[in-house]
Amino acid sequence: MAQETPSVLDRASLALLGEALTKLEFGFSDLPPAGTTDEAHPETARVLGEVAERLWDNFPYFHPLYAGQMLKPPHPIARTAYAMAMWINPNNHALDGGRASSVMEKEAVAGIAAMFGFPEHIGHLCGGGTMANLEALWVAHKLRPNDTILASAQSHYTHERISGVLGIPFESVATDGRGRMDLDALRHRLERGHVGTVVVTLGTTSTGSVDPLPEILELRDLYGFRVHVDAAYGGYFTLVETLEADTRRAFAAIGQADSVVIDPHKHGLQPYGCGCVVFRDPKVGALYKHDSPYTYFTSGELHLGEISLECSRPGAAAVGLWATMRLLPLERGGEFAHGLRDSRKAALQLHAKLAGDERFITPFQPELDIVVWAVKGKTTRDSTRLAREIFHEAGSHNLHLALAELPVAFFDFESAGVTVDSNTVTCLRSVLMKPEHLAWIDRIWEILSESADAVIR
Repeated sequence: MAQETPSVLDRASLALLGEALTKLEFGFSDLPPAGTTDEAHPETARVLGEVAERLWDNFPYFHPLYAGQMLKPPHPIARTAYAMAMWINPNNHALDGGRASSVMEKEAVAGIAAMFGFPEHIGHLCGGGTMANLEALWVAHKLRPNDTILASAQSHYTHERISGVLGIPFESVATDGRGRMDLDALRHRLERGHVGTVVVTLGTTSTGSVDPLPEILELRDLYGFRVHVDAAYGGYFTLVETLEADTRRAFAAIGQADSVVIDPHKHGLQPYGCGCVVFRDPKVGALYKHDSPYTYFTSGELHLGEISLECSRPGAAAVGLWATMRLLPLERGGEFAHGLRDSRKAALQLHAKLAGDERFITPFQPELDIVVWAVKGKTTRDSTRLAREIFHEAGSHNLHLALAELPVAFFDFESAGVTVDSNTVTCLRSVLMKPEHLAWIDRIWEILSESADAVIR
């Protein structure tokens, strides 16, 4: 069986894990022997080898030449701390199931709330952005049970889906030419009344666009709706000081929102699944109230399980996040923030190369680290065909991009001499969320350019 080299997959953390497990075991050294054994099942090695071979059938998400979807490898300390916690397998639904990991979760969530500028908060970790957004909209519905949820036409599809699950009226709001919620369209809808919550997306998953949160907060003062910020993808960019002025203003205003969602398993360097929901008003915790005859008998303190819709939740996720934040604090100008800065710099460099090449059409400069571009063809349908062919050609040379379906209105096809014969166009998309992408832009561009030459004749 072929072996990976240390230059491809991290091995150094395995030795650190062994040392950490020795220290962990010392904390339980007063227990009597339980008859357990360290000997593995005789078939373990064979099965693990088979697992390794099955896992070859994945894109190399960890490598800089994977520049497609939102897949970022966990930091070694996150992997190691998560793995160490699995020897205990804590459950953060109740103190009985995870005393230490529950405290670590509260501390990690408090650090995230502080990053966003929440003076007070209540919140917890969950399985991912979908579950986090579900809780935020569930709370919104509890507080405004007869009102509509609004989100932009470029927001994540999960908001409409969640609204359907919860039985909440949902409407989408048009976007401007940069994929951000259109303020005139929002104002027009607000004038009709019965809007309970506006979902503001800070970092759409298609283009990385950032809705104008400060202006939406001003509308809240006039119309009295709740503001929920979906920062599942872009939330950590609040630490980056090199963003465009309007983008910086949007992130700086998160502390005035009613709730916010962020996914540490995206830019937060965590394994799946690790999402987080935070509410500005701790009193919303009363909405979760329930009784259990067995879960909470050891403590009168409000516990994580009493402020979460999920029941069993992996304490290991909290341990991994806590350890990562301990090593890489959420500080402006710190090592963690520099990684995000480099990802955005990589996106700007790729965008500049695309904008200067007559084979491609770029819609707008990226606000975060996502780049989208169309391929110049005779028609928009032809453009779609070429993008799909380049996608496959680049993949055959180990450059893995993504495809995105976007409104033709995002692109100036007329100036490029492209006939518009469709409402949407399939374009190419790169998520340059690994700091290492910055050093690989020239190689990425070389493969992309050669792939385009092979397709465009």
